[in-house]
Amino acid sequence: MTKRFLTALLVAAALPAGLLRAGIDLKNFDLTVKPQDDFYRYVNGTWLKENPVPADQSRWGGFVQLSEENQKNLRALCEAAAAKGASATPIEKKVGDLFTSGMDVAALNAAGAKPLQPELERLKAVKTPADVLSAMARLQSFGVSVGFRFGSSPDLKQSEREIAILAQGGLGLPERGYYFNDDEKSLKIRQAYVAHIANLFVLLGETREAATVAAQSVMALETKLALNTLARVQLRDPYRSYHKMALAEAVAKTPGIDFTAYLAARQAPAFTELNLAHPEFFKGFEAALNTVPAVDWQAYLCWHLVRHAAPYLSEPFERESFSFNSTVLNGVTEMKPRWKRVVTVVDGQLGEALGQLYVAAYFPPAAKERMARLVEDLRASLRERLNALDWMDAPTRAKALAKLEAFSVKIGYPDKWRDYSAVRIAPDDFFGNIVRSDTAEVARRLARIGELVDRSQWGMTPPTVNAYYRPTSNEIVFPAGILQPPFFDLQADDALNYGGIGAVIGHEMTHGFDDSGAKYDAQGNLSNWWSEESAKNFKLRTTAIVKQFSAYSPIPGLTLNGELTQGENIADLGGVKIAYGALQRALADKPRTKIDGFTPEQRFFLSYATIWRVNSRPEASRLRAATDPHSPGEFRVRGPLSNLDEFARAFDIPEGSPMRRPAAERVTIW
Repeated sequence: MTKRFLTALLVAAALPAGLLRAGIDLKNFDLTVKPQDDFYRYVNGTWLKENPVPADQSRWGGFVQLSEENQKNLRALCEAAAAKGASATPIEKKVGDLFTSGMDVAALNAAGAKPLQPELERLKAVKTPADVLSAMARLQSFGVSVGFRFGSSPDLKQSEREIAILAQGGLGLPERGYYFNDDEKSLKIRQAYVAHIANLFVLLGETREAATVAAQSVMALETKLALNTLARVQLRDPYRSYHKMALAEAVAKTPGIDFTAYLAARQAPAFTELNLAHPEFFKGFEAALNTVPAVDWQAYLCWHLVRHAAPYLSEPFERESFSFNSTVLNGVTEMKPRWKRVVTVVDGQLGEALGQLYVAAYFPPAAKERMARLVEDLRASLRERLNALDWMDAPTRAKALAKLEAFSVKIGYPDKWRDYSAVRIAPDDFFGNIVRSDTAEVARRLARIGELVDRSQWGMTPPTVNAYYRPTSNEIVFPAGILQPPFFDLQADDALNYGGIGAVIGHEMTHGFDDSGAKYDAQGNLSNWWSEESAKNFKLRTTAIVKQFSAYSPIPGLTLNGELTQGENIADLGGVKIAYGALQRALADKPRTKIDGFTPEQRFFLSYATIWRVNSRPEASRLRAATDPHSPGEFRVRGPLSNLDEFARAFDIPEGSPMRRPAAERVTIW
C-alpha cells in the first residue's frame, strides 16, 4: 500500500460469485503443505496453481481482482454517462465526454502524431540553455515529467503550510540503478530502452538513422542526470530531501540555472523561500544544461513529450509504449481491452467526478459507519501496545501516544469534492482533454504555494483499491474501493474483517511509527521526538527487520532489498499484531465458536494470508524488487507471521519450524 501520499462496498449483485462474500474457501488451500512449513501456500497453494497471471496483467491476486471488478462498475458508469446526452448532469457530461473521446480509435488513428506537431515545432527552436529551461517549463505546465520537478508540498517542518519545492526528476527508466547496473538483464533493458526511444522518434517522422542517433543522445543525457540522482533507498530518509532556504540562496547555489526566468515561465506565484530538495542533483543538472549540445537537449525534450503523450495517441504510438513499459519491464504479453485503458484514464484525470458517481452507486453509508468503528478498535489496540512496550521510555511513549490520538481518519470519499467546471472536456479530442485536465491540475497545485495546507484533499480517488498514511498530515485514508470483499464485508464474522481490513488499518497506523514515519511528530512536522535510548532500541529492531527480509528471494538469483522495504515490513508486522489485539477486544466474553472447523484466531490469520495471495511475472518481480517498497505477497505473510507468538499459538506451530523464527531472531516493534 502507498505509504506517504503514496474502495467501496459494492452491492452484492455487482460482484461475481468468487468475491460475493469474504470467506475461507478450502478449495484454495494446499493441504499437502503444513501450516508450520509454509502458511502462505497452505492457505493459497491451490489458488496459486489454478490462477495464472492473465495475459494483460503483470500480476494477479486479491488487490488486482478487486480492481478489475471495480473497473467493470466504472465502465458501466462511464457508458451510462456518455449515453445521457442532453440530460446528463455537468459531472456526467465531463465523464461521458472524456470516455467517448478515448474510445474513438478511428479519430485517434486518423490524427496520428498531429496533436504533437505544435509542440514539436516549438522544440526545434531550442538553441540555448535559456531555451531549454523555457521549453521545460512549458512541457511541465501540462504534466510532462522532464528535467526536474517543481511544485508545491507541505513544509516538512511547518506542515500546516505549503512551500515551493524543486526536486530531482527527468529520468525515463524506473530507478537510478537501471542506468548503471552491469548485470545482463540491466544491459538488455538499457538496449531495449534506446530502441524504444528510437521507435517513437520514427513514428514522429524521423528516419531510422536519425532516430537512433537521437535515442543514444537521450540515453547519454539521462545517464548524466542519473549520476546525481538519489536512489529510492536514500529517499526513504526525509531529511535527505529537505533543504529549506531563501530563493536567493537557491539561485546563488546554481548560477548556471536561470531559476528566475524558469519560474516566470512556469507562472509560479511569488515566493521568497523554497525546499531545494536535492542540491547535488541540481549541481549536476547545471553542468549538463551548460555543456550538453542543444541538439541533444532537443532530442531529450522531444522524447519526454512523446513518451508522455504516446498512450493517448494513435494505436502505433500506444502499442510502442506498451511494448517497453508493459512487456519489457513487466512481462505483460497483451494490452488490456481499450475500455479498461480508457476507464483508467477517466479515473486518473477526473477522479473525483467519476468518484461521485461511484460512491452514489456502490458505497452504502453502513460501510463507512462500520469502518469508523473498526478504526477506533484498532486505535485502542495500538494504544494498549504502546503502553505495554518494554523498550520505550516514558517521555517517548507519551509523545507516541499523543501522535496516535492525533491521527485523523478519512473513509470512503472526500467531504469536499474537487471542482472540474473550468476544465473543458470535448467528446472528440482525447489528447486535448488530457492536456487541458493536466494543465488545470498542475496550476491548481502551483497555486497552493504559500497557502495553508488543505487537509480535506485526498491523494487517491474513491474507487482505488488501496489505502495510505500521509506523515505531514498524520492521517490514515481508506478509499471506498478497498472497503469490500475480500478485505471487508458487512456480513462476515469479526475474524475475517479484522484479519483483512483490520490488518490494513493497522498497517497504515503503523506507518506513523515506521523508520520514516517515526521522524514526524503528532502535528506532522519533521521532528526528533525520541529519547536517545528509545531511538537506539528502535534501530536495533528495524535493523533486524532489514536483515530478515534481505534474505528472501522472490525469483531465483534475486533477493529483496530489506532497506527499501523496511517501512512496509514494519507496517505489516505492526499491522497484523495490532489487528489481532483488536480482535481479542472484540471477542472478549464471547464464545470462540468455530466456523468451517477453525477458531476465530485461526480464521483471522487465514483471512490475512488470503488478502496477500498473488502470482507475478518474473519481469514484474524484478522491477518491483528494484522500485517497490512493498515486499511480494508471500513474504508479507511468511515474514510477519513467523515473528508472532499469537500465530504460533493459534496453529500450534512447533519451535524449529520454518514458520517459527528462532526466539533470538523474532522481531517485535510495535
